Amino acid sequence: QYGIVLDAGSSHTAMFVYKWPADKENDTGVVSEHGMCDVDGPGISSYSSNPPAAGTSLEQCLNQALRAVPKEKHMGTPLYLGATAGMRLLNIADPQASDAVLRAVAATLKTYPFDFRGAKILSGEEEGVFGWVTANYLLENFIKRGWLGEWIQPQKKTLGAMDFGGASTQITFETQDPIENPRNKVMLKLYGQAYKVYTHSYLCYGRDQVLKRLLSKLLQAESYQATVPHPCWPVGYNKSLLLSSIYDSPCTKKEMPNLALNTTIALFGTGNGNLCALHVSKLFNFTTCSYSHCSFDGVFQPKVSGNFIAFSAFFYTVDFIQTVMGRSVHLPSDLKGAAETICATSWSELLQKAPKLEKRLPDYCAVSMFVYLLTTRGYNFNNHSFPNIAFQKKAGETSIGWALGFMLNFTNMIPAEEPSSHKSILYNYWVILILLFVVTTLMSLVTAICLLRRSKSSAI
Repeated sequence: QYGIVLDAGSSHTAMFVYKWPADKENDTGVVSEHGMCDVDGPGISSYSSNPPAAGTSLEQCLNQALRAVPKEKHMGTPLYLGATAGMRLLNIADPQASDAVLRAVAATLKTYPFDFRGAKILSGEEEGVFGWVTANYLLENFIKRGWLGEWIQPQKKTLGAMDFGGASTQITFETQDPIENPRNKVMLKLYGQAYKVYTHSYLCYGRDQVLKRLLSKLLQAESYQATVPHPCWPVGYNKSLLLSSIYDSPCTKKEMPNLALNTTIALFGTGNGNLCALHVSKLFNFTTCSYSHCSFDGVFQPKVSGNFIAFSAFFYTVDFIQTVMGRSVHLPSDLKGAAETICATSWSELLQKAPKLEKRLPDYCAVSMFVYLLTTRGYNFNNHSFPNIAFQKKAGETSIGWALGFMLNFTNMIPAEEPSSHKSILYNYWVILILLFVVTTLMSLVTAICLLRRSKSSAI
C-alpha cells in the first residue's frame, strides 16, 4: 500500500511517498519512505496573486508519484496536502487569497488518479504534534515487536520534537507536570497507552520571518537611513533591499514605517557577534509571564525533560556549524562560540568554505545566534539538558517532519487500543515452526556427518 503527502511549507513544497505492507495497516515500524520530491519554486503562499500557478507548480512531483506508485495501486493511494505557517500567515493577511490558493491546489490534485483526501491548512499545534508522532513512531518508542512477534511496550521514554521551519517553530514533548494553559495540552491514546503532550507553535519565529523581523529592528534602530550597518552579516557583504520585501508579511506589518514601500535601503555587513546577539534577543519578550513558567512572549511552558530531536532548520544550522565551520556542538557555550565565529568570518572566507551555499551564507550568523537564544533563554535548555538534543534530518531512511504523522493519523494506522494479539500468535507459530525446521535440519546434517565418518572409519 502507498500514501502521498505534500508538505506545503512557507518557502517550498516537498512531496513524500510512503509505502507499507498491504496486510499490516495496524502494525508499527513498517511504514517507510518510498520516494521524495522537492517542488521547484517557492511555497504555495507565494502564488496569492496567481493561484492557478500554485497548482501547476506541483505537477512535476505529482508526475513523479505516478511513476513511483504502481499503476494498479493508484486508485487506492490516499493523497493529502497540508499547508503550514506560510499559508497561516496568508490566511491572516488575505483570507480570500488563501482560499483561492487552496482551491487551485485541490483542483490540480483532483486531476490525478489517486484517492484525493483534501488540502488543508494545519494549525501550529497539529504541525507540532504530528512531528512528535513521526519521530517517536519511526524510533519505535510507542510499541514494537519482540523477537517472537509479540507486541511489547518499550521501556524507553518518548522523545521531544523541535521543528524550525520558514515561518514558525514548534516544540512538543511529553510531560508529567501540570499544563497550565489548556491550549498547549494534547491528550493522545496510542496503542493503548495514554500520553499527555505539551505543544506550542510560535508563528513568525521561523527562519525566514526571523530574518525579516531582524531587518525591521535594524532599520528602526537606524531611523531608516539610506545606509544601514548589519551586525549579523559578514564584513564584505553588501545588499540593497526594497522596504516592500521586508514589510510584506503580517510578522513585520505592525512596524512598517511611514515611507514609500519602493524605498531602497543599502545594508552592509559589520560582522559584530555581540551586537548581532543583542538585536536578535530583541525579537523575543523574555519578561512577560502570567504562569508559573514561561518560554517567551508570555507563553506557558513546563520544564523540558528527557531527550529531544531537533529537525528542519535546526539540523541544517548545526550541520553547517559542524561540517563547514568544523565545530562540534555539545553544550550551549559551543553553539554560542560557533555563532560568534561565523559572525567574525568575512564574506570572502565564508564563500571559500561553502561556495554552494552562497544564497543562505550571509544569514548563518543571525540564524545560529537565534537558535542559541531560542534553545537556552527561550526553551530553557541548560548545560545538563542541552546535550540531550539530537540534531537530525532523518530516522533511518525516512525524513523527520509532520508529514508521516499526518498520514498515520488520517489513515487511522495508529490504533488507540493495543493491537490484537491474533496476528502475533500466528506469527509466533510460524517463528516456532521455522526454528523447529532449522533445528531438525541441523540435527539431520550432524547425524549424517557422524554416520558418514563412522562408515569411513569402519571401511579403513
